[in-house]
Amino acid sequence: MTNSIENLKWRYATKNFDPALHLTGNELEIITEAFNLTATSYGLQPCRLVVVQNKKLQEKMLPFAYGQRQVVDAPAVLVFCTVTMDDGYVGRYFDLVQKVRKTSTEILKPFQDQLNDRFTAMQHDQVEAWAKNQAYISLGNLLTVCANQRIDSCPMEGFNPEKVDELLDLKSKGLKSVLLLPIGHRKEDDKFARMEKVRLPLQDSVLFMD
Repeated sequence: MTNSIENLKWRYATKNFDPALHLTGNELEIITEAFNLTATSYGLQPCRLVVVQNKKLQEKMLPFAYGQRQVVDAPAVLVFCTVTMDDGYVGRYFDLVQKVRKTSTEILKPFQDQLNDRFTAMQHDQVEAWAKNQAYISLGNLLTVCANQRIDSCPMEGFNPEKVDELLDLKSKGLKSVLLLPIGHRKEDDKFARMEKVRLPLQDSVLFMD
């Protein structure tokens, strides 16, 4: 059995974080780097990660997370946000491609034009839904990275994004919160950590087509 599978079995949606157990700078560096390296559609990275490590802010976040104590007790709360994609967003991405890879404009232009046409044809809510899907990909990746680092986490959809946006002044940064991920280390007496995972039998979950 690989370490990855063992770590995923160890992982659970942590209900009780130990406020006395902090994250190291190295742990946060691994998590933020993993976020930045997560695959996204076209490589456009239409999401950002806001790391909240301020107890006063976390206390204010509590009612907006419907009383879920994880946002306060965890040493950090990761806020996954979508980016407002303005008319120049795709162009700035291709400028970065050109800078990093030294690819000529002639080679990049057809793909750049294709993406510009695609996003121009999409309604605003369609672009937002697409960007939100990318945030979920990032969340899934970080859940696995956290498990491999033996960092506890609890993914949350249940919160009031408008209130969190207001609290963190995200609108001024062109961001909208879509997911929360408190991270830290579990309390030793958290009964949920010892519960068996409830999953379908593998043969019912995975289908092989020969």
